[in-house]
Amino acid sequence: MTTAIAILILVFAILLLANIPVAVAIALSSFTATWYSVGSFELAAKTIAQKMATGIDSFTLLAIPFFILSGHLMGQGGIARRLMDFANSLVGHLTGGLGHVNVVTCMLFGSLSGSATAAVSSVGGFMIPEMNRKKYALPFNVAVTTTAATTGLIIPPSNIMIVYALVSGGSVSIAAMFMAGILPGLLIGTCLMAVIAFISRKAGYKGSERPQLATVLHTFKRAILSLFLVIIVLGGILNGVFTPTEAAAISVAYAGFLAVIVYREVSVSQLPDILLRAGITTAVVFLLIAASTAMSWILTIENIPQTFSKLLLSTTENPILLLLLINLLLLAVGTFMDMTPAVLIFTPILWPVCQEIGMDPVHFGIILITNLCIGLCTPPVGTCLFVGCGVGKTTLANVIPSLLPFYAAMLFALGLITFLPAISLTIPRFFGMLH
Repeated sequence: MTTAIAILILVFAILLLANIPVAVAIALSSFTATWYSVGSFELAAKTIAQKMATGIDSFTLLAIPFFILSGHLMGQGGIARRLMDFANSLVGHLTGGLGHVNVVTCMLFGSLSGSATAAVSSVGGFMIPEMNRKKYALPFNVAVTTTAATTGLIIPPSNIMIVYALVSGGSVSIAAMFMAGILPGLLIGTCLMAVIAFISRKAGYKGSERPQLATVLHTFKRAILSLFLVIIVLGGILNGVFTPTEAAAISVAYAGFLAVIVYREVSVSQLPDILLRAGITTAVVFLLIAASTAMSWILTIENIPQTFSKLLLSTTENPILLLLLINLLLLAVGTFMDMTPAVLIFTPILWPVCQEIGMDPVHFGIILITNLCIGLCTPPVGTCLFVGCGVGKTTLANVIPSLLPFYAAMLFALGLITFLPAISLTIPRFFGMLH
């Protein structure tokens, strides 16, 4: 390890311990390391500023603010409620019915908004109070919502997949990542539902009466316009009608049309506030991307990816052990770092190792994102966990014991995704998206 990298890590750790925002900590530690390397304050400042500006100077990244705005419109536009009613008609009669409804709704809403925190706040705002009213345990309700919400980052469209496709340097397309996430997302949702069924059977959480076909059709009719957004986005991308960035813009127009004109849940006077909140979220995400790009540049010029690759490969050349080590590292990273900087920083570090064992970059991307999704549900910086506790009006200490079986389910799904590449690659291979 070079002195510059040691300085970078030390300053970054000190700033995090001082509760400095992650993006600021990344930028300042990158600047300090560069200052040491070049020996000039002015040159270091110019270099880091240039790298940060270059990091967000991408047409592809325009998809992110559009999907963020689309998610805000969906969250406030009555879409979550309609999806919940449809999910209830499908799985509400099962043992632990509302828990299953929660998972399915998060999967549907997440696939539309591409945001885990939006799913926690929007779906949790409906489902947690309803589950409380039906005498489900509050910690269980928050645990279900928190973990289920992460499926929205794996089931397309997903902002973090756009970031990964960008940092891969052209190795993968956004469309391939979107298609690769469908089966893994469904697998994680199924594993969570299996845990819900087991716990509910022991706790006596019963389902509702089995609905008649007419009820199912009625809720589907109310939700079909919302569900049609997935067909528009994915269908348009697959058929080459528009790019992922254009698809994101179309999703904003469609979500706005539903929220304001069709459902009338959002008034024109509310749009400025929605735009402001979407703008604030976008600013946070782009600052993270810019700062992480600067840090990734320093790591690259200091040959950290190559050094780390040689270190891992000198430890073992067994692909199974290497994948286990990579997963353990990413799980640890996910507990203290946000997804966006983690993807930007660790993709170039870990990718050379995966190349050595012949892993497809799309498969690696799904493994990376799945690991970091688990981190969103774990302390000390799990965003979904803290939002879930806020929505449920409970404490972290109360929720953690109920989360343990759900952690186990997500780790089991991660193991299958890691060692069965077909789960990730079957759909993109079918559409001819793999190199």
